[in-house]
Amino acid sequence: MSSEVPAGDIAAAPPASDPAAGDLASDPAACDLAATRDLATGNAADGDPATAGRDPLWLLQVLQSRWPTKEQQQLREEAWRGFAALDNPPAGLLDMLERGQAGHSLQAWVACELQRWLQAQPLYPGLAPGSAQLRQLQVRVLGVLTGSPLSLTEPLVSIFQLQNADRSLLLDHVDQLYDHGKFKEAALLSMKLQLQPELDLEKMAVPLLLQNKTSLVERYVGGFPELQRQLLVLLDSWCRPGFSIHEVVRKFPRVTATKLEMLSPKLLSRQVMRLLEQSALEGDLCPNASKQQRLGTLKYLCYKRFVERSLSQENWADLVQDLVGQSKWLQDQLLRLLTAHGGVARTAQSLQDLSLPEEQLPATVAKELSRLRLQERMGQAGRSFKEPEKDRSSYYQLPLSREHIHLVATTEDLARLGPRLLQPGGVVGLDLEWRPLFRMAGRPCASLAQLAVEGCVLLLDLHTLARPPGGQGAQALSQFLGQLLSDPSITKLGYGMAGDLKSLSTFCTDFTNAGQQMQGSLDLQSVHGQVRLADQRTWAVDEARAPRGLSLLVQQVLGKPLDKAQQLSNWDRRPLREEQLLYAATDAYCLLEVYKALCRDPAYFHLAKSLTPSRGARCSMRAGAQRLPGQQEGLAPPQQVPGAAGSGAAPQVSARDFRVVCDNMLQGLARSLRCLGVNVCVLDSGDDHRRAAEVARQEERVVLTSGLPYHKLRAQVGTGRCLLVDCSLKVREQARAVLKHFNVRVTLADLFSRCQVCNCDQYLKVSKDMMKHLLQLNGRQEGPGIPGDEEAALSRDGQGTGLAPQNYIYDRPCRWLETADLQSTSPATLGNGTQLQLSGVPAGVLRRPGQWPFYCCLGCGKVFWEGSHLSRLTAQFRELLGGPSP
Repeated sequence: MSSEVPAGDIAAAPPASDPAAGDLASDPAACDLAATRDLATGNAADGDPATAGRDPLWLLQVLQSRWPTKEQQQLREEAWRGFAALDNPPAGLLDMLERGQAGHSLQAWVACELQRWLQAQPLYPGLAPGSAQLRQLQVRVLGVLTGSPLSLTEPLVSIFQLQNADRSLLLDHVDQLYDHGKFKEAALLSMKLQLQPELDLEKMAVPLLLQNKTSLVERYVGGFPELQRQLLVLLDSWCRPGFSIHEVVRKFPRVTATKLEMLSPKLLSRQVMRLLEQSALEGDLCPNASKQQRLGTLKYLCYKRFVERSLSQENWADLVQDLVGQSKWLQDQLLRLLTAHGGVARTAQSLQDLSLPEEQLPATVAKELSRLRLQERMGQAGRSFKEPEKDRSSYYQLPLSREHIHLVATTEDLARLGPRLLQPGGVVGLDLEWRPLFRMAGRPCASLAQLAVEGCVLLLDLHTLARPPGGQGAQALSQFLGQLLSDPSITKLGYGMAGDLKSLSTFCTDFTNAGQQMQGSLDLQSVHGQVRLADQRTWAVDEARAPRGLSLLVQQVLGKPLDKAQQLSNWDRRPLREEQLLYAATDAYCLLEVYKALCRDPAYFHLAKSLTPSRGARCSMRAGAQRLPGQQEGLAPPQQVPGAAGSGAAPQVSARDFRVVCDNMLQGLARSLRCLGVNVCVLDSGDDHRRAAEVARQEERVVLTSGLPYHKLRAQVGTGRCLLVDCSLKVREQARAVLKHFNVRVTLADLFSRCQVCNCDQYLKVSKDMMKHLLQLNGRQEGPGIPGDEEAALSRDGQGTGLAPQNYIYDRPCRWLETADLQSTSPATLGNGTQLQLSGVPAGVLRRPGQWPFYCCLGCGKVFWEGSHLSRLTAQFRELLGGPSP
């Protein structure tokens, strides 16, 4: 490091030949020694060394003059020497924050550096807990926090020991933040100081919920069961029939509500049921949300029954009766749905197997229902509506007679038939069935286990065998399944085994760690992602009843799909119907035949090699988490890159040429990819997978999905054009995995070349003077602005490590905004009708030094300015970044 220090600096750096010279950031003693020596010799600065060394504002001025260089090591040395020279560094920090003119990023950096410096000074006396001096400083720091960005909260709380301050003082400050409309800041400070139990939950939570900050509210109540209970009761009250969220909005006029559609009963009830399951509170706490979820399930079942016609009347009636129960509101909703799907006759026919009070039925429906039941009792015509005969020849047929399907419901049957499945070197098809939960709270609980070997299928009646709990049958069942799952010499075949094992662990706690204990398993769901057909056939995925999942794999490998008509049936009812037994046996046995076909000719299906089961504990309990060799983290299944199998890695594509369409659940991934220059289209919340396929074909995009229709989409858009993204990963991990998977090259010039909000890649530069002028015309004055608002920051104001290359400057190739480009100045509107979003620009950002420009998006009017995003982005994706490209 050079020993030359510009005039006006606090203290000269030690010369390179001085043995005391070194990394002051890592050697506090050297820092103190250098500061003491410089002050004693008068080298602190030009002028009075005492004044220069002990004036915190002087220190701030020096740091501010060097801040644009972003020389982190030099800045840190300067700051630490300055801290050592101050009489009272914490009080000096407050002087800088109260009276200094530095930008928010520099203020936050100085506070964090002082926090580190204090932690590195073992001999520094610090602030005595409970002392009058500390109390005075705590009062001052709370005043500073009122107008400071969130980035200052963490270091100031630590430095001034706010967690031990007077509680009434802290609560008053939270109230002040709330009264100033800083609801997020009030909540975060309360969480940092553990003030939640002493604050009114509804008062703190409702503004955040109206601003679509549900995740923050969840963190706010985390660890406080009573607050979780209160939150659930509050949200459940918003799910009651006839409620309008606008009633709440009117009670909070100072809150700017956003995305109120996310608080609709349909979407809100899903969040409530998810929170209810996470908190493990009693289920009857949220009756309104439960009704909304049941209504959603009711609509789904009516769709399956009357539109898809994939659900039999018997299964439909069984599930609907349990859903509706004695709820008059749900009974009314059912009648409305039936009326919408058909006339009086269809409604009456559907109600024949349901127990609804006749006095509640419309007169015409009640009359028709009475006539149908009378006919049935007299045996005149039976039911006037008969299920259409299904052509079963178009489905895969179980190649076993009924006598080779064994329902095992006693320990004697298990002891007699079980050993056939435990032969070393055997192959067993494994599947489980459970009562469908739909959107209800709770976890699936296995009811029937199907185990298939060559020539026979065992159907283990788990409910019967396991009763009573801990009895002889339960012990025998646990021992048998444990031996089967843990034997590495027996190959266990499944499809989506993680979900099956999860349902088994819910059924019996002995199998809580079944995923870790499983040895010798092969999940054909992962293999399905590698299957390529030699003739590249495309299946009819647009049809409502098109095969998917295991049924699609069976069709691709064996020629015909599975008949899934009994999938949505009540597997807890006893006795099970003959159709259910046949369906269960078929589901397990087809795994054996698919496995044999794939092993017989792996090259035909473009498999890289023959299938080998896992010999270790590889079956993860997280759905989709099991990986085959070479599968990338975050993607399931593997090998979906463009090109045929065996052709090597996908050809490299530039970020600007890579085009994708994401479903609505991947909005975070979409924003991250846009930051990297990828052209991303996001589906609306009401769009289904057909829309994704349509956009992908028309605009030549790759489909990124997180939902169940993956196999449909993959077949519809073509090989290598659809990818299933793991939603359990963080957004940056998802983005990194997608870019690696498709071999996308990202350069520094690609960063922030697209608007995160609207995907537009056209900007206009706005000079600082022009921005000041526009803010003034729109009623905004230069001042403190919106503290900490760096959501639109896009450049190199780096803090910490991971900075962009030192000489790299963010400079988009676009022209400057001129007055002639504006259709109007108040509100500021571009010639194309786009209104500039000036409300998101903190006026205080204009006081930062330099003549750097703002950028405005031509598509949506979003305004961007210099901030810290670029350094963070380059740090997160360092291994993927290439050099700047023209």
